[in-house]
Parts: sequence; C-alpha cells; structure tokens
Amino acid sequence: MVNIIEITEFEAPELDIYARKTEAQLLNRDKPEEGIFIAESPKVIERALDAGYVPISALVEKKQIAGEAKCIIERLSEEQLNEILIYTAESEVLTQLTGFQLTRGMLCAMHRRDLPKVEDICKNARRIAILENVMNPTNVGAIFRSAAAMNIDAILLTSGCSNPLYRRAIRVSMGTTFQIPWTFVNNSCSWPEEGIDILHKMGFKTAALALSDNSVRIDDEKLMQEEKLAIILGTEGDGLATETIADCDYTVKIPMTHGVDSLNVAAASAVAFWQLAGAI
Repeated sequence: MVNIIEITEFEAPELDIYARKTEAQLLNRDKPEEGIFIAESPKVIERALDAGYVPISALVEKKQIAGEAKCIIERLSEEQLNEILIYTAESEVLTQLTGFQLTRGMLCAMHRRDLPKVEDICKNARRIAILENVMNPTNVGAIFRSAAAMNIDAILLTSGCSNPLYRRAIRVSMGTTFQIPWTFVNNSCSWPEEGIDILHKMGFKTAALALSDNSVRIDDEKLMQEEKLAIILGTEGDGLATETIADCDYTVKIPMTHGVDSLNVAAASAVAFWQLAGAI
C-alpha cells in the first residue's frame, strides 16, 4: 500500500529534508551510517534504485503521482512501500523549492552506503580516473558523466573533492554517479604517496594531466598502449600538486591552439577519457 501524505504549506517540517537541510547535514559526517542524499527526477531515481540504493521518502508533484513518477512507485517492492512515505503537493507549493521545476516532478531521499576500498573497485579495472581536490560539484558530476560514456571503470577521489552524492553533482551527472564504482582514496591510504604506490602495485601506470617540459601528448603511442592506466586530474585553477606529478609515470598534455594552455577540468576529462579509454 502506498503511503501518500499531502503537503499544503512550504514550511511543513516534512519538507525539511528536501528544502532546508544543507549538504553537510545530509552527509552527516559524525554519523556517516545515517547519511542520506537526494536524487532528482524519475530517470535519476531509477538509476539509483538499479544500483541498489534504498529509498527513505519521496516528494512528488501531485499531478505526477499518475504521471512520470508512476513507474518509480510501481517498481517499489511491497516492503519498501510499507516503509517509505511519499509526500505530495501542488506545484504552487513545490515551486518555492529551488530547482524543483527542473526535476520533472519528483525527488527521493535515499540512504548512503559504506564506501568500498580502493583495491576492491580497481582490481578488475583497466582504466580509472583519480580526482585530486576537484571542489566544484558541477565539475564532479560532469566528470562522472563523461567517465560513464567513455569506458572508465572506476573513479577515486581525494578528501578535498566535492562528494559525488551531493545533489548538484548527481543532477549534473544524470545519475551516472550510481553507475561508476567510486570511493575516496584517503579512506584507504594517504595521497599521493601511498595511493600511487597502491596503484603501481596493482599494475597501473599513472598519467598526470599537467603542463610541464616533460609532458607527452595525450595521443602518445606508448601511453595509449598501456594495459592499465590511471588518469589523474587536478583541482580547478591550480591543477595537480607538484608531488603528485613527480610520483606519476607520465605527465600528459592536451595539444591546443590559439594560445589556450588549459581546459576546465570537466572538459579536459572528456577529452582524456575519449582518447585513452573510449577508443579501447
């Protein structure tokens, strides 16, 4: 049986999780086992369900109960329907919630999961990406979307990165944050010293995207023929740390024209993934 509760006022406490909780509050660093995230739109919610994430509650525009949200509600098990609450409201109430009009009528709060170890998600991988302190959730989401499209097997993030389950990152990624295995490298070891050492022991060659006198072109024949390759991308503005570049097997550049010396990290990732993984 579907537990549908109608909300008539934007200030209703039932909307706190969707309208007033910050990303830090949702993440719940003090009690990570209680952390949650918000998935937006039926398509993204469906990808989260496909990946095994467990719903807590949903917020649906009233007319979408029998519309675009219907397929999501119908796929929930009887047990899930007994445990979760589905809140609904008219569009006049929900449009006060920033961005709701972009969600195609549905939001879903879901439990986070324990993160896997680096070794577990990389053991069968050939091409992985590592994000070093990429702080903008829009860039993180865009990188995940490119990774899913271009045959990247897993993504590692350093502790300075925006969380891939932040609401904006999920939305920009179109839910591919649920499809690409990922974890924070600092959960298993320090970065870059221990992290790169672990990758080397697993058979990966490491490629830092950075400009230097020793950079090779991204279409370098030897680079492209590496059996296992870790593509490392740096933070917005400053790029990769000097020690990270020094520890890598390759320093790689994307040839450019008109005096342009760098791309946004999300754009650079798409080029790198296509060249080094998409063509495999």
